[in-house]
Amino acid sequence: MMKIRIQDGYKLPISGPFILAPNHFSEIDPIVIGVAVWKMGRAPRFMAKAGLFKVPVIGTLLTKSGQIPVERAGSTRGNDPVQAGGVLVERGQGVVIYPEGSLTRDPDLWPMRGKTGAVRVALAHGIPIIPIAHWGTDKVMARYSRKISFFPPKPIDVKVGDPVDLSAFTDEPLNASTLTAATAVVMKDITTLLEDLRGEKAPAEPWDPSKHNQKDTGRF
Repeated sequence: MMKIRIQDGYKLPISGPFILAPNHFSEIDPIVIGVAVWKMGRAPRFMAKAGLFKVPVIGTLLTKSGQIPVERAGSTRGNDPVQAGGVLVERGQGVVIYPEGSLTRDPDLWPMRGKTGAVRVALAHGIPIIPIAHWGTDKVMARYSRKISFFPPKPIDVKVGDPVDLSAFTDEPLNASTLTAATAVVMKDITTLLEDLRGEKAPAEPWDPSKHNQKDTGRF
């Protein structure tokens, strides 16, 4: 379906825990990022909704492949993302977390406003966030589409960035203000990588669904 071309793959840590933060505009993105991470020498793992682990067959596959079950923040039924982040430190594993939380609502597929889950995990456990951007997956599977284009293979460019500098927030309380500001830094780094891949400039302000009467999650 695709030819994945990786730029600066050496920037992905070869050992130890990390959070990989990609942009997100197609439902096939996790496969693309998973393959890219595998090509760079690390096992691709994702934080997945805990309910999926109860589904026959799928739950077994998720468990056996080392995926990490999480409940939504504030849930009393199991691990929230911050608690699950402790597993990464203990096992020295990396995990992919989409900071947008859903497919971008931006009509031109630029990253939208991010959610704070990735930086909460990173700051709570001292885990580096590695930004990564990709471009071309919409040619394989368009945003919100159920159709996949199998042939001819589509070129998909992936670019890895330097760890996000969150040093300004390490001694700050993990309140809404701190997390929102840190998330903005992460999204800026992802957007800069995507600008390089696209050869274009992103909008000055990231798309904010709430300002356009849109929900943050779900199909749009």
